[in-house]
Amino acid sequence: MPSSAKLARPATGEAARRVRSMTGYALVRVQTSAGELSIALRSVNHRGLDLHFHHPPEIAPFENAMRDLLKHNIGRGHLEIRVSLSRDQNGAAAGLNSKVLKSYVALFQQLNRELALDAKPDLNALLALPGVLDEARESSDLGEDFGAQLQSALVSCIGELNAYREREGGELLQALETEAAALEQQAAHIAAIRSEAITHFKDRLRERLQTLLGDSAISESRLVEETALLADKSDIQEELTRLSVHAGELRRILEEGGEVGKKLDFLLQEMNREANTALSKTSGIGDAGLTITSLGLAIKANIEKMREQALNLE
Repeated sequence: MPSSAKLARPATGEAARRVRSMTGYALVRVQTSAGELSIALRSVNHRGLDLHFHHPPEIAPFENAMRDLLKHNIGRGHLEIRVSLSRDQNGAAAGLNSKVLKSYVALFQQLNRELALDAKPDLNALLALPGVLDEARESSDLGEDFGAQLQSALVSCIGELNAYREREGGELLQALETEAAALEQQAAHIAAIRSEAITHFKDRLRERLQTLLGDSAISESRLVEETALLADKSDIQEELTRLSVHAGELRRILEEGGEVGKKLDFLLQEMNREANTALSKTSGIGDAGLTITSLGLAIKANIEKMREQALNLE
């Protein structure tokens, strides 16, 4: 590849840290020294960066440099890169390689003389021979100027693609913040009614002990002790604290920006685990338990929505 076609690294800056979706499309057409160049980039979700090139053979020498530039500007996604070049033929028929055609005719005439024949070449047959039509010229024909022009066009196309992805990322960011705020409100509601569960523990334990002991007296101190033990096993304060900490970390990740998708996926798995534990502890504790269960299920729904949205983020 010509030295002038080496591709530059992206400049660092605040815009490079914006949250991006992995879905996007961009198309750039420019006139170059070799003809009209068209570059299209289409990206969808993927666990890593998966590049798929589609271009004529004459562009192949430039592929490694294109790949290098894409890797330094795009973090994740299945990315299709389609490059086409409509070559200027300088008056020749479109797609005709005159040099190859003339070499076939010269060979035909040479054999005609050697074999003492008087045959005439069939133009239709000549056009069907390999290399005469739709065959890419040697990459050296493109010249050094084309490499720089390809670089400039790809930079422009990447810029349009990332702008598209950032717009979608901004919308996903708003949706994530809405779900995170709802989760925090529900967790706060659970914390507010959590104390009601203690009274239910005491009443339920008294009923069970009376059933077991009949008319035997139950010491208040013993009742308080057993209630405390039961409450400790069923208390969800630890889970609520962890949910609050995780929610704060989620907001920090979103504010920091950049490539947040994988971080969010792991964090939301942890949040879902805490929600499941809280639900398992609060079953069967009366009206307070039913309310906590309802709120816990709503929290799980918030987490699932955030996980679906995070899967679309770079």
